[in-house]
Amino acid sequence: MASEPLKTLFHPFEAEALPLPRKDARVLFLGAEPGFRLPDGFEAALHLVQGFRPLFRVLYSAGYTVTPQAEGSAFDASLILAGRHRGQNELRIADAIERVVPGGLIVVAGGKDDGIDSLRKRIDALAPLDAYLPKHHGVAFWFRQGGLNAARALRAANPDLVVEGRFRTAPGMFSFDRVDAGSKLLLDSLPQGLAGNVADFCAGWGYLAAQVADRSTGLSGLDLYEADFEALEAANVNLRPAAVEPRFFWTDLLTEAVERRYDAIVMNPPFHSGRAAEPGIGAGMIRAASKALKPGGRLFMVANRQLPYEQVLAGAFSSHAEIARDGMFKVFSARR
Repeated sequence: MASEPLKTLFHPFEAEALPLPRKDARVLFLGAEPGFRLPDGFEAALHLVQGFRPLFRVLYSAGYTVTPQAEGSAFDASLILAGRHRGQNELRIADAIERVVPGGLIVVAGGKDDGIDSLRKRIDALAPLDAYLPKHHGVAFWFRQGGLNAARALRAANPDLVVEGRFRTAPGMFSFDRVDAGSKLLLDSLPQGLAGNVADFCAGWGYLAAQVADRSTGLSGLDLYEADFEALEAANVNLRPAAVEPRFFWTDLLTEAVERRYDAIVMNPPFHSGRAAEPGIGAGMIRAASKALKPGGRLFMVANRQLPYEQVLAGAFSSHAEIARDGMFKVFSARR
């Protein structure tokens, strides 16, 4: 079933406010998500971009041409599904402007609760809009590619960040503008010098893995697993050369098996899907970590204090204990 913003994105074509693209047109679809239904007669070739591994896999399995990051140029048009991250939305629009031919159509849509009206006004000030249309609790707006000045302005307003003087991040990544407090508590709670084959599950832009590499001299392997393609690319930049060459896996840990086995796993799992808390995500990550550990291997994980992971840990591990907590988070150690 399509989300409301997906319906909003295609509504201008269904309402005949926009003509359907030519059959031989190439259309770039940034932020594509599963569940969309093309309007009758929409036969142009779609090139989908989705960097979140679970959504990428659904789109790929449905037979679409999909890549984790935008590729190619001279597209005839672009569709952009806007989300909650303003900077990421603006960078996607910049990407579309740079990849669409002059005069090409760019259509953006998002939910009203996610700030689509402010994004519409922001873009209208840089690249005057042709029109906009509200529908399905959202707004679609569109304009024509009129040069690269708007893209330059959007990129200048959303530069890559450098966190703590070292870690490069970008808007849209988890905790892109600071070290997450939960990750910091987990790091401070780790035993000195993890050894052997170690993995960072839900590695993000690489903070925990980089610190483990810096502090541990007995590593024989260090692997990073992350579902956000751009965050994993940043992690690849953020890990300094070390005695052990890290490996990077763009993986959905809830559905894709981990082949290697580890002496220790560190993990700060997500617990939200959209706006709602979903403890089931963290529970699935705990079970995945248990399967990926060697007998006697240890998991070190952080979670929000209110999330009830104790029972899951008891079912997946031979022993577990809370080893730290503060006003927001708790840290567990568990042994397989």
